Amino acid sequence: MTNLGELSVGPQGLGCMGMSQSYGVGDERESIATIHRALELGVTLLDTADVYGAGANEELVGRAIADRRDSVVLATKFGLGSGTRVVRGDAEYVRSACEASLRRLGVDHIDLYYQHRVDPEVPVEETVGAMASLVEQGKVRYLGLSEAGADTIRRAHAVHPITAVQSEWSLWTRDIEESVAPTCAELGIGVVPFSPLGRGFLTGRVTSVDELAEDDMRRNLPRFAEGNFDRNLAIVAALRELAERRGVTAGQLALAWVHHRGPNVVPIPGTKRVKYLEENVAAASLSLTPEELRAIEAAAPTAAGDRYPAEHMRLLDR
Repeated sequence: MTNLGELSVGPQGLGCMGMSQSYGVGDERESIATIHRALELGVTLLDTADVYGAGANEELVGRAIADRRDSVVLATKFGLGSGTRVVRGDAEYVRSACEASLRRLGVDHIDLYYQHRVDPEVPVEETVGAMASLVEQGKVRYLGLSEAGADTIRRAHAVHPITAVQSEWSLWTRDIEESVAPTCAELGIGVVPFSPLGRGFLTGRVTSVDELAEDDMRRNLPRFAEGNFDRNLAIVAALRELAERRGVTAGQLALAWVHHRGPNVVPIPGTKRVKYLEENVAAASLSLTPEELRAIEAAAPTAAGDRYPAEHMRLLDR
């Protein structure tokens, strides 16, 4: 087990977003089988959000864990939507969003409740104060932030202990290492990397954008754009060569690198298939030497292209 603050979880979590959106057509039966298999393998942290599938993902996760709630550390998020107010963190909204998530999930409490994006129009102290009230009411056990900068993390933590900070962290997304990860380590806050496999790119399974479904979100990401995609394939080729020496896959090597980022780090690779879940879980037990870690990092220089389109990059708190 690994600690996120005072919250004990398995060494790896499961990101459930792709079961309901962003990566092509979902299969509920296979998705639920994947969640059940995850729990069997010691993956206790399940991650969802109210915006995933416009609430459908929370409902799916709720159905999957209905008869095994005690085996799950349930994490969900609020505050990222669409329309004129994309990000919200006002106290009234925090309370209403939590009630809605509890209904969709079919539970009486959420184990780890994140603010999905920091609202630039609302002081984080107000947002976290409202989240703290949910803890007092027994509706939430622990609090988290997603994509928050170091200063915001400190201000939030001064209001109520922050248990975990979720942010993208992988071989091709390492900006968290500059200030966010050190701040979390200083304050005893866990780090939950999402997309630790570069949205599947680092596995080497995607060799052309044309292979992706028409509604796959990756078609709109700069790193998958023409020109950038081919340049980034060089990273995968180098990883595959190193992985072959260890008898593992490129994805397992990339994921093992994230596991080696520190004792308070619990990545949540997303998948909707049992096969890939089992492959990911195996990476958690892969031990890498300092020499191997250096070789892996040398094989993965800065990725070509931003993480998101410009309008989404503006939502990140830095």
